[in-house]
Amino acid sequence: MEQNTLKRRGTGLIGIDAAAASPGYTLYAPLAGRGLVELVDLAGEVVHRWKLPYRPGRHARLLADGSLAYNGATLAQPPLFAMWRKYSGGSMGRYDQDGTLLSEHRDEFQHHDAHHYDDGRILYTGVEPLAGPAAARIQGGVPGTEADGIVWSDVVREVAPDGSLLWEWRAAEHLTPEDFALQPHYWREHWPLINSVHPLDDDTIVASLRSVSAVITIDRRTGAVTTLADRSTVAQQHHATPTGDGNILLFDNGTFRTGESVTYSRIVEIDRATGEIAWTYQDSPREAFFTPFMGGAQRLPNGNTLITEAAFGRIFEVTPAQRICWEYVVPSFTEYPDADTAQVFPGISNAIFRAYRYQDVPWL
Repeated sequence: MEQNTLKRRGTGLIGIDAAAASPGYTLYAPLAGRGLVELVDLAGEVVHRWKLPYRPGRHARLLADGSLAYNGATLAQPPLFAMWRKYSGGSMGRYDQDGTLLSEHRDEFQHHDAHHYDDGRILYTGVEPLAGPAAARIQGGVPGTEADGIVWSDVVREVAPDGSLLWEWRAAEHLTPEDFALQPHYWREHWPLINSVHPLDDDTIVASLRSVSAVITIDRRTGAVTTLADRSTVAQQHHATPTGDGNILLFDNGTFRTGESVTYSRIVEIDRATGEIAWTYQDSPREAFFTPFMGGAQRLPNGNTLITEAAFGRIFEVTPAQRICWEYVVPSFTEYPDADTAQVFPGISNAIFRAYRYQDVPWL
């Protein structure tokens, strides 16, 4: 009998309502894979596969010209703390369909997200060290859990195609520690742990701050922030992105949710103008859908939403009426290839950070 729970429940295509599903191809990169990226059709068949030089620093995404934007974990930087190796990157590359490297920006302090623009610019998250009084200013978290006395603080950067710095925002300069305190269970090694950044327009960026449970917008001109959601609404959320009509879509993980004793995940669409929840998806019973970390949500052209239940390699699509019309479970199970990460996350995994659906791929 199969001993792996996820394998035993079934992998590959689980089900499809072809009349309701949004057409196209789904892209994902298994986190424990050794540079594997796969593109599958609605039948769950692999139509293209990349084999890249690094395991994912988090995810892959197709650009308008068909090239693959891929954030790879170089492992060149010694671990800053135990969890660093899990989500560190370093290589922000663009590859053609054959896996040939077309361009690359390197920053060994990059982590989680990197948004590749079609014109070659890259918006990404990194860290810088805070020590002494600067580290002591950071509020919350488990006392004494700094990384050798250091709190690693987030920096958001945008670089030009040639790698030159175009813009930089530092959390330590623009966030008030009292207003953005670490939640009590978090170690004080990384603050505020920005796990997604996405442009809203030329002057505004939306960012998800996991370890303080907040979603903010950043004014590129002044660095000023506006809070869209705090821990009264979201819990450990990921992947805050615009829907195209002024709202913000995000994956609300639900770990340590305020006022709740049962953990469950949901997808939340927030009205940017009012801060109110405009739409939500959760399972029935609600605890049947839960991933404690990572996760993604993408609004599709037909109004459906593609959801990544990341920790379990499950990708599914729901209609506006919350009906599941496509479900796929990543069949690739491997162990992390590097000892540092394998020690923190032992065993085999089919986890992915987030998946994307594309209607058209130029070279297919």
